[in-house]
This record gives sequence, structure tokens and C-alpha cells, in this order.
Amino acid sequence: MIKDSTKQKPHKFGTFLGVYTPSILTILGLIMYLRFGWVVGNVGLINTIFIVLMASSITFITGLSASAIATNIKVGVGGEYYMISRSLGLEPGGAIGIPLYLCRTLSVTFYCYGLSEAILVLWPNTYEALPTYALQGLTVFFIILVTALSGKSAKLVLKSQIPIMIIVGMSILALFFGVVTNDMQSPIVEASYSSAPEGFWYVFAVFFPAVTGFTAGIGLSGDLKDPQKSIPRGTLGAVISGALIYLFIPLILSVTTILTLQQMADPNAGVTVWTRIAILGPWLIYPAVWGAVLSSAFGSILGGPRILQALSMDGLMPKFLAKLSPSGQPTIATWISGIIAISAVFLGGLNTIAQYVSVLFLTLYVAVNVSAALEQLIREPSYRPKIHVPWFVSLIGALAAMLVMWLINPLAFAFAIGLEGLILIYLLNRKMEQQWGDAATGVWMHLSRFALLRLNAKKITERNWRPIILLFVHNLKERMNLVRFAVMLGQNSGVLTISRLLTPEDKDELPNRNEIAFKMQRDLASAGMQALTEVNVVNDLKRGIYNVSTSHGTAGMKTNTVLFGWSSDQKGKKEELQLINDLAATGKNIVVLSIKKAFSRKANKIIDIWWGGRDSNGDLMLLLAYLIQLNNKWKKSSINIISVANTKEEMRHLQQHIKFSIKEARIQATVEVILKNEKEVLSRLLEKSKNSDLVFTGLARHLEDIPNRIKNIDQIIKSLNAVAFVQNNGMNWELPNIFGQEI
Repeated sequence: MIKDSTKQKPHKFGTFLGVYTPSILTILGLIMYLRFGWVVGNVGLINTIFIVLMASSITFITGLSASAIATNIKVGVGGEYYMISRSLGLEPGGAIGIPLYLCRTLSVTFYCYGLSEAILVLWPNTYEALPTYALQGLTVFFIILVTALSGKSAKLVLKSQIPIMIIVGMSILALFFGVVTNDMQSPIVEASYSSAPEGFWYVFAVFFPAVTGFTAGIGLSGDLKDPQKSIPRGTLGAVISGALIYLFIPLILSVTTILTLQQMADPNAGVTVWTRIAILGPWLIYPAVWGAVLSSAFGSILGGPRILQALSMDGLMPKFLAKLSPSGQPTIATWISGIIAISAVFLGGLNTIAQYVSVLFLTLYVAVNVSAALEQLIREPSYRPKIHVPWFVSLIGALAAMLVMWLINPLAFAFAIGLEGLILIYLLNRKMEQQWGDAATGVWMHLSRFALLRLNAKKITERNWRPIILLFVHNLKERMNLVRFAVMLGQNSGVLTISRLLTPEDKDELPNRNEIAFKMQRDLASAGMQALTEVNVVNDLKRGIYNVSTSHGTAGMKTNTVLFGWSSDQKGKKEELQLINDLAATGKNIVVLSIKKAFSRKANKIIDIWWGGRDSNGDLMLLLAYLIQLNNKWKKSSINIISVANTKEEMRHLQQHIKFSIKEARIQATVEVILKNEKEVLSRLLEKSKNSDLVFTGLARHLEDIPNRIKNIDQIIKSLNAVAFVQNNGMNWELPNIFGQEI
């Protein structure tokens, strides 16, 4: 085979270039130059150190949580989105990932806008005279530049950050030498709040964005040689380095005599605090500011398209967005991100939007910490990270991030939670297929384990009885009417399991039994229904049904009702009656169902119960009819209880007892007792219920005269649209026993 020479192997990066460099440069960004002097001038050295330690602690905990998740899975494309979706699930991942992508894309606009302002401000007279569209035009130019470079080669962009990092480092050293080569004083520790009357927490909220951005390297997870090693080392290294530098800078600023406390606290001073103190002043500081802003823009334009690529690969976005260039870059996703960033230039009010973007970005911290905490709490056997973080530490990080969101802007906090909640609801309603396990599944298993153990210690009484139904079908789509009936019985009150049995004769299907069960789930979902599905392998269908029925379920959730469709051949009918007789001895309730066509859509449906009374079948039939009424389409249906008496005295007695029974059961129904005349009960049933929507009748336990019983059942099924033959073997209501004839 001839290899395509135009196809280049995508370049993979190590810890330093792929994670540490973009992360540390995003941390040491514009806020460091614009706001550090203002923070020290307002709160003094001690409070500034306290602010740095608190802010860095939140990012450090989040970095630990991200590292724990990264060392437990093979991280793919998408960075933070990939980790959250593989931990919390596809829908929560999408609810975080979609806003995160927009945040990264809008960040490109903010950084390029800030870069344009930072360049033009050097010529104040010209800057003030320039029309608005000139600033916008320069911003668009920078967006196109960073988009083109990142779309062509991530390697080129990341290598360009090395000289930027050198310039930023030199600017910090220049600040240090600018202080030590002039007169110094004792550290200023008093807080003045001269330009921040809102107080300490306001200053903290303004400063906090300075320590964010450490996840820039995580965003390149798909381009790393060894993500499990590089993400923890690069991310935690950047957080620690940034914290140390941020502890060093306020110490330097607090001892200088070049500027007073009031001068540093001036909100309009901005970067001039650095240019007036550092040696070489603006000649070194301004290029460092430009480089820091440009680096942050590069970090956003590299990370954003890769999130979009991952969303596309998972089916949350159109598939064409995942297409790669010959060099392995998500070019289409990159240029679409660039177009969105350019469009945002003309939105106006970017400062207000920036607060919402910051708060939305902080929801990522919450999600990462919650993911790590959940993984620890549910104790999934597959969760074996190389870095262990106690669950309460991650949870503290999540709560702290939410507090910061509130401090930055309470309205933006509510907006972020609301937006992500709406996206989550939308994605949940799409019922997408997920090809991986997640912590959410583990949470449900953990809760199920707890509930089952608690339930197992309880005695199930009549008050707590619920239909735990097992329905056997061979072809789910062909037996959808049976399924709908079974789903109605368990609606909001019971549990339905649909079982398909395979025998050794089904050689082609045996290896695919898990896929068959999953396909049954898809068929149910497409029909708007929910139930458990399973495929069981048995040697013989008849004995298999018996064995599965008797052993099905666990603890207080053991199957109590078995539902069949009536067999279509004579041999099968005989075997079914024998099987019903065998199951009766195990205490399972039996429902044999026949539905010729779908139920009508009329609201006022009629349910008939032929109450013979023998073996308390009427008790169960009445309850099942009531459960049917709980469904929306059957709310206006009426229940008619019909019984047959031999004499008028017996008729009066039966009517009184049945009315008393339904009153005690608190179920609305009409009662009719008819005299047995020359017609058989069967004939009266067919005549009386021929127009009813659903008919319940008892199913006797005795096996005498099987051919005649089969004949009677066939005749009823032939004459009625929907009939359920019910045999009560387990539920024992406190209703009076009314004797009569069963089918």
C-alpha cells in the first residue's frame, strides 16, 4: 500500500511546552500588570498575601482534582470537557462543555481587544481621536492573526510562547531590580480601601481572575504525548509557580518608595505602576504586557476549537467540526471559533460580558471538583488514580469556587447556573447514547445498593405492595401492545422488566445478548416508554420461563407478577397452562393478556371486571384496574364490576359485599350483579363486555378439562379486543371472599 505523503503525523507535546507554558503564561497575564498595584494599595501586604493564598488554594485544589481524574483515565481530545463528560456523563459534560467553548472563544475577543487598547494607549492623543471602528478593526486583525497561526500549527504557536515567557520573566526581574536599586521602606501592611470602599471581598473578587487560566494546558490534552503524566505535572507546576510569583510581587511593591500607597491604589494607574518602578520601564513592561495578552489569546484559540472538536466527536455538535487538517489541527473548528470571536467584537459592553464569561468559566472548577469528589465517594472499583485527593478537599474546592462566582457577580452566578441547567435538560431529553461508564452510573448503583439493603430489612405488607412485573416477549416490536399494557400497570408505582429468552438454537444471537437488550431499550425509548430489559439464556423455553420467574429480582424488589401473551398454537397453550399452574405454587401472580389492536384514544374508556371471587382474583383485578386509571390517557375511564348470582337473595348479598369492598379499598367503581339464567356465564360475559375497552376476568388454578379451558379462553380472546386473565397467588387484600365461577 502506498502511503499518502501529504498526510503529516500530528505533533505531540511534552509537559513543559504542552501544559506548563500555556498555563503559566495565562496565569501571569494582564491582571498581574493592571491590578496588583491596586490590590496592594487598597488592602496592604498582609491582606494581599491572604488573598493570594486563598485564590491559589482554590486553583490548587481544582488542579489536584483535575490531576486525579486525568491519572485515572486515558484523556482524549477536549481537555476539561473530556474529563467531566467521562466522569459525570455525556449530558452534564455537554452542559459544561458548550458554555466552556463559548467562554474560550469569547476570551479570544477580550484578549485581542485588550491587546489593541494596550498598543494604542502609547499614543494617547491619537487613541482618543481614533473612531471606535479603528479599535475594532485592529482587534479583528489580531483575531485573524492568532486564528490563522493556531489553525496552521499548534507547534508554531506553543514555540512562540517561549520568548513571551522570557519577556514576562524579565519584566518581573525588572520590577525587583527597580525596587532594590532605589530607597525602600518597611512593608505597608495597613488596609486603606481608598479606591475600593466595597471592602476586602470586593478586592478579592477583582483579583481572583489573575490566578485562573491554569487549565489552558489541560485544553491541549489530545495533543500531549502522555496526558496522564503531563497534565498533573504541568498544571500543578504552573499553579505553584504562579502562587510563588504572586507572593513575591506584593512583597516588592509594599517596600518601594517610588510610589505611595495612594498612587498604587489609583484605579487609573493600571500598568503604569510597573512602568514607573521597573528598570527600563515601559521599554520592557509594555512588550511583556502585549506578550502576556497575546499568549492568553493563543491559549484560548488553541483550547476552544478542541472542545468543539470533542463535542462533535461525542455527537453534541455536527460531525464535520471534528474534521482535522493533514497536520492534525481542527481547522474548521478553529476558523468557526475565529468567526464567533470576530462577531463578538461588535457586541459592545465587553466589560459586562467579561464578568459573565468569568463566572461561566468558574463553573468548570465546580464541575471538576464535584467529579473528583463523586469518584471518591462512590468508591468505584475502576477509580484508581495515581494522585488521591480526599473527597472533602475536592468538595471544599467546589464550594469555594461557587462562593467566588457569587462575589464576582450574583446575577452572573444565577445566569450561569440557569444556562447550564437548561442545556442539561435539553441534552437529557435528547436521550443520546453514551459509549462509556461514568460516575453518575456509580452514584445510582451506590444509592440502589443502600436502598436495597434497607428494603431487605423491611417486611413488605399489603400497604407497600407494588407490581414488580416480569414480561416475557420474543419480539418486542411485534408485542408492543402487551408492553404498553405492562408499562401502564407499573406507571409511577411499579417496576417492569421485559425479558427475552434465548436457547442454544439461537446460535447467531447468543454472542450479542447485551446488544439485544440495549436495542430493546432503544425501541422502548423511541416508543416513549421506560422499562428494564434483559436477555436470559436457557436450555428450554418452558423451564426457562419458570426458572427466571422464580429467581427474578432481589431483596424487596423480587418479581411478584408474571405477564404472558396467550400462545398461538395448541401445544403452546397446553404448556402455558401447565406453566401457570407451576408458577402458582411459587406465589407469583399471573396475568395472561391478549390485545388485538391499540387502545382507542377516546377519554371515557370502559374497564370491566368480571368478579367471580374464587381465590381472591377479584382483589388483584380491582387493583390492576385502578393502576391503569393512574395513566393520563385512562384518567376518565370508568370501572364496572360485574358478578353473577344464582338467586335474587344471593344477588343482593353479593352486591352489598362488593360495594362494601370497593368502599374500603377507596376505589370508584359501579357494581352490577346479574342473575344466572339459561345462558352460561361465558355467554353473558361476551354479550355484556363486547364494547368495553378492557376486560379483566379470573383465571382458575385447577387443571381439569384443559381442552375446554383452552376453548373458553380462545372464545373470549376472539370476541373481545383486550382481555386480561388474572390469577392472584400472592397479594392478599382484606376484601371479602365472594365465591363464583372462574374461567
